[in-house]
Amino acid sequence: MILLDTHTLIWLDTADRRLGRKTRALIEKQWAENKVAVSAISFWEAGMLTERGRFRPAVPVAEWRVRWLDAGLLEFPLDGAILIRALDRDALPKDPADRFIVATALAEQAKLVTADEKILAWQHAMARHDAKT
Repeated sequence: MILLDTHTLIWLDTADRRLGRKTRALIEKQWAENKVAVSAISFWEAGMLTERGRFRPAVPVAEWRVRWLDAGLLEFPLDGAILIRALDRDALPKDPADRFIVATALAEQAKLVTADEKILAWQHAMARHDAKT
């Protein structure tokens, strides 16, 4: 199971060149096995980026979410256990949405696909993959 960070999903959606060749192959392989997910917070974060003009999906974010889910993307909800896990002082980074995404990856034992350098450098046994590779 892989969990896409918000920017990874956006890069995938927009065919952004920053998404690496190995990462695209990993996503394709996992997609065929129905093992590609995001945290529900990623859709909120995409909406916030849209409000700030940093992401322009072809359709409103609510419809964008439904299209991805209909295509087979899995969505992990935030529950109390994940929210409490995100409070861990060792959790990284300080951005709340990123904390929720990391906590979701840990709770679901999923490999986090991210280009966030702080998360990639974090000294924790969490499985992760650099989205730029």
